[in-house]
Amino acid sequence: MTKVVNYITEAFGELKSNVTWTSWAELQKLTIVVAVFSVLFALLTFGVDQVFEVVVKNIYSFLKS
Repeated sequence: MTKVVNYITEAFGELKSNVTWTSWAELQKLTIVVAVFSVLFALLTFGVDQVFEVVVKNIYSFLKS
């Protein structure tokens, strides 16, 4: 149990002293960039899915007739 407590204490000490954290303004900018690219990727994925749906329907209807 003392090893776990010691590990957690050292981990928090390392986070406070050795990790370089981004500024709040930089974090906000990067969050917006990630959100925009996530929406764009979702729209692109939706578009590709719709195209494949139309292609597959046309192939099945061609084979059916």
